[in-house]
Amino acid sequence: MSPLAVPVAVLAAALLHAAWNALAHGMTDKLVGFAVINVAAAGGGALLAVAAPVPDRAAWPFLAASTVLQVGYQLLLLQAYRLGDFGQMYPIARGTSPMVVALLALTVLGTPLHGTRLLGVLVVSLGLAGLAFAGGLPGRAQLPALAAAAGTGVLIAGYTVVDGVGVRRAGAADGYIAWLFLVEGVAMVLTVALLRGRGLVAQARGSWLTGLGGGVLSLVAYGLVVWAQTAGDLATIAALRETSIVIAAVIGAVVLREGLGRVRLAASGAVLAGIALLGLGHG
Repeated sequence: MSPLAVPVAVLAAALLHAAWNALAHGMTDKLVGFAVINVAAAGGGALLAVAAPVPDRAAWPFLAASTVLQVGYQLLLLQAYRLGDFGQMYPIARGTSPMVVALLALTVLGTPLHGTRLLGVLVVSLGLAGLAFAGGLPGRAQLPALAAAAGTGVLIAGYTVVDGVGVRRAGAADGYIAWLFLVEGVAMVLTVALLRGRGLVAQARGSWLTGLGGGVLSLVAYGLVVWAQTAGDLATIAALRETSIVIAAVIGAVVLREGLGRVRLAASGAVLAGIALLGLGHG
């Protein structure tokens, strides 16, 4: 296998992840759009579940907890996308997560933060502050968007930790991933159906192509990361994966015509650099 295969796969996953989020941000009815994206996720999970082993019974509580966290994450993410610019909301959501994981390791697990990891937390913090204050001091109207993006990052950290334990209890990583996609997808669709009622299918008519496309991009992106994790260094993969932060900032500026500006671009780069330092410190 070429030594470039793993980094190319991870960078492709980062691009696809930013792309499906940009599609979700651009949907007029984001709640219905997320439901359609999850139809694709559930379908992909069902196909994988046919071929993969059923997870061990010990993993099911973690699957249930992760499903709750992932539904909450999606609801908060779509709220952030309703209220704020994609090029600002996506980096804040993605950047908050590794910092929260590092702080949880310090406060809950008693893992000290020093050297590279401490520097990583500080750099991520500066980057997130730069993103939040890129347009000046946020007014009261901007606070809900910033809170939704930061809350999204907290929930990403939550399901990352839960899945990290759950996949080890499952006995088979592919079985855990398959059932996670299936259960999470069904749960999100049912949640949207409860919120929107019987008219959901009719409301989704204009969202099927974009939503299913976003769902497929999401599945392929995650599949590339999982494959890379079986063949490459985990810390390097984690750092490369978060290049999606800068990719999202560029998509926001070039495709969605949002203001990028030097401050927002520099802040996105700082978040990416801080995450890389956290990954090196962990490795």
